[in-house]
Amino acid sequence: MAGRHNVRNGIDKELLAEIKQKLEQGLFPQWMVTDPDIYDLEVDKIFGRTWQYLGHESELKEAGDYVTRWLMDDPVLLVKNKKGEINVFLNSCSHRGTHLCTADVGNRKTFTCPFHGWSFNTDGELIGVVAGDKVFGERLNKQDWNLHKIPRVDTYRGMIFGNLDPNAMPLEDYLGDLKWYIDLFLARSDGGMEVIGAPQRWVVNTNWKMSTENFGGDPYHVATTHKSTVELGISPKDPFYASYGHQVKLNHGHCVNVSTTGPGFSVPSYQGLPEEMWPMFERNLSKEQLEVYKQTVVIVGTCFPNLSFHCPVHGNEGHLHNYLTLRIWRPIGPDKIEIWAWFLIDKAAPEEYKMQSYKGYVASFGPSGTLEADDTEIWTRVAKASKGKMARNREMKYNNVLNYMMGMDKIEPDESWPGPGIAYPTCFVDYALRGMHEYWLELLTKEYEDEQ
Repeated sequence: MAGRHNVRNGIDKELLAEIKQKLEQGLFPQWMVTDPDIYDLEVDKIFGRTWQYLGHESELKEAGDYVTRWLMDDPVLLVKNKKGEINVFLNSCSHRGTHLCTADVGNRKTFTCPFHGWSFNTDGELIGVVAGDKVFGERLNKQDWNLHKIPRVDTYRGMIFGNLDPNAMPLEDYLGDLKWYIDLFLARSDGGMEVIGAPQRWVVNTNWKMSTENFGGDPYHVATTHKSTVELGISPKDPFYASYGHQVKLNHGHCVNVSTTGPGFSVPSYQGLPEEMWPMFERNLSKEQLEVYKQTVVIVGTCFPNLSFHCPVHGNEGHLHNYLTLRIWRPIGPDKIEIWAWFLIDKAAPEEYKMQSYKGYVASFGPSGTLEADDTEIWTRVAKASKGKMARNREMKYNNVLNYMMGMDKIEPDESWPGPGIAYPTCFVDYALRGMHEYWLELLTKEYEDEQ
């Protein structure tokens, strides 16, 4: 690598150019899956600059309600103040940096640091200093020591996002055409959706790109990875059942798969939701959205980089219900993620339906759900097999590249698709994932290309 322009720890411009060439061929070098130097770049260039999901407004109902979250490695405190506004702070005492509040959820008027007793109100204002006048005198201006606000915070349809980059593009622009698709579940009913229960969390030994890809554009894995659900009789026996529908490549690396059923099978309208709710859908969605949604069985996708959504019709014991799960794949290392998974359902849905829907979620995509366990096992295997000497060879002399060529130069876009984005008439293609990789590399290399 002597004489090459080093970007970081052996990652240089020439190597990034070689990666770009591979991606254009539908190839993803395996050494990048869990490479620590690539991970360091991702932390700065991707997670330090993109919008990331923190929670849902329905989790904070009353003044003083709070939840604690993470924005990558930064602890974050979301709290509703007396005016009904949601404030988002770095969850770190401004005195000596102590992790201020470690409870997951609760209701408080003040937050007191366990180290030296400094206290803050729900607006993040420093309101109490132990022995303040006696030990600090007039030198301490409390306003200078309020909690630090997250640089950028915004919401869309009840979803709260944060961004560490003060110069980031507006959330509305970042989501772009993805809004049209997530509105199919977030905006279909009066009052939108609400979170039921607390988000469930668990750790998986894999890289964040694996889970992001899996939900973003990989229905190809369903018939094989989830074969056990076919044997249990809760998934169709047709090996191509996950291919029916459209995969949509969107801007900023976002992806959506809108699945229908195969030929000869009828589709319960509007994901089988109670018929009494249908007038709301027809009132709240556009003509084009209704055209798509009426035939939809599953909507699954990813808001780049690490927020995925899954809105299926699942359940157990023959009782199928619709629900929405939002989940973030929080990277906590190059080969480890913490999964946060929320269950949401329409506020306007009948209470009995909400309860049955929650049971269906727990049985299928909760932490111990039948499909969830299948996925995490595979993601772990990918990470494990990508850490050896052959897989990690940066010169790729062992031809250690992964295949993302499905549908390349073979499947053409469906020009009749009524929604935005580039839609392909099957979900067994890799267009969305190649688009994700393109944006991933664009963010990693942007400032170096700007220099040129």
